[in-house]
Amino acid sequence: MDRLERDRMFAAVMESGSFVGAAERLGTGSGQASKLVSRLEADLGVRLLNRTTRSVQPTEAGQAYYECLRPLIDEFDALDSDIRNISQSPRGRIRMTAPLTFGVVELAPALNEFAAQYPDIELDVSFSDRLVNVVDEGFDMAVRVGRPADSSLIIRKLCAVRIVAVAAPTYLERNGTPESPEGLGSHACIIDSNFRDPQRWPFRDQSGKAGDIAVNGRIRYSNAEACLQAAEAGLGIACVPGFVAGDAIRGGRVVRILQAFETEPYGVHVLYPHSRHLAVKVRLLVESLVERYHDTPRWEAGW
Repeated sequence: MDRLERDRMFAAVMESGSFVGAAERLGTGSGQASKLVSRLEADLGVRLLNRTTRSVQPTEAGQAYYECLRPLIDEFDALDSDIRNISQSPRGRIRMTAPLTFGVVELAPALNEFAAQYPDIELDVSFSDRLVNVVDEGFDMAVRVGRPADSSLIIRKLCAVRIVAVAAPTYLERNGTPESPEGLGSHACIIDSNFRDPQRWPFRDQSGKAGDIAVNGRIRYSNAEACLQAAEAGLGIACVPGFVAGDAIRGGRVVRILQAFETEPYGVHVLYPHSRHLAVKVRLLVESLVERYHDTPRWEAGW
């Protein structure tokens, strides 16, 4: 068992918070994980982790060692990948995180095409609306919708996403079409509880100033696709991302309303850590996504 193996295990324990989690990540047993870290501590002559029956916490020396070690492991892996890929097709695993709805509805087809093109690259993708720490949790890259605040990562814009208000023609025939966001107060609104503030929808006023409007409704779903389905069924007005509503708008199942009051589109970005040697496999996926989304988004075609 070499030093790099011990260092990798220690980093995995730091990132997962347990020997069990680290062992699962690296494909071994928790006993072996503990043994590797103990041998690393013996090599260094210092305790890196404080262990109890309930938790594992880094010592001051352990935290300092990890902060220096993580970039070195990343650099080694990237350099190793680059050298291997000089003489063979790109290979290895890419760990990626992406928002649930955008990931499943829009990103998965792009990833499937990439996987078919590069059969030696493994994709390990976590679709979740939880805002993960890319570096600390061991991800190679992330896709996010909105305005990224993490300046420690390289950020590249893929495309823009509009948040649109839609309703079925049958609903609007029965209840009328609101002429301004304020008119939503007298309408049945389908609430997406995944919104940061579910009962306040973002709009601009007539002067173009961004704001929000209070809405109410008896149907609440924590999923934009489910909200769209309720709107298609004539149950009210939904406020959903354009990539969710695109096909339904083109098919006439719902009508886009209040277009003049829509907020500025949100950006979709890909983020990845700074690295002197960005792994070829990651670079290929980043460039593939940038190329796919650089024009007007597919879902807005025909609006």
